[in-house]
Amino acid sequence: MIGPVVVRYCRARMGGRDLSYLSADDVAQEVCMAVLKALPDYQDRGGSFLYLVHAIAANKVADAYRSVSRDRSEPVPELPERPLIENGPESHALHIDLGARLGKIVATLPRIQQEILALRIAVGLSASETAEALGISPGNVRVTQHRALTRLRGMVSREDEF
Repeated sequence: MIGPVVVRYCRARMGGRDLSYLSADDVAQEVCMAVLKALPDYQDRGGSFLYLVHAIAANKVADAYRSVSRDRSEPVPELPERPLIENGPESHALHIDLGARLGKIVATLPRIQQEILALRIAVGLSASETAEALGISPGNVRVTQHRALTRLRGMVSREDEF
């Protein structure tokens, strides 16, 4: 069952960003539909099926970013029927700000490190599953993850306001 893995991947890659009407769950649904469409033509050549799923998911997330960048509309949020106490404007603004700052420093990492962190931490895949999805060795996944986290720790410790 790829659904939960795809949803976690899309949320990890898109989380915290304002993508107007497009949600990570919508993109995950598109990924699942694309995988379903690809199944009749899929030929097992000894490779990883997870590699195919990851490639489709990465392309769909990129498509989502492209479509949002072309959209110039400004959707109006619906008002809740009752006020949300723990989700007030101040806490929402702080959460968005932290997410934006975290996204900014993660974006400075090389693409492979970003992918490994998303698959390992946000999606929860093992080193072997991540290696299978990216077409690299599990040892390479562990080393690259360690380097990425070390680099992030260094950047966070240098930023006093983070």
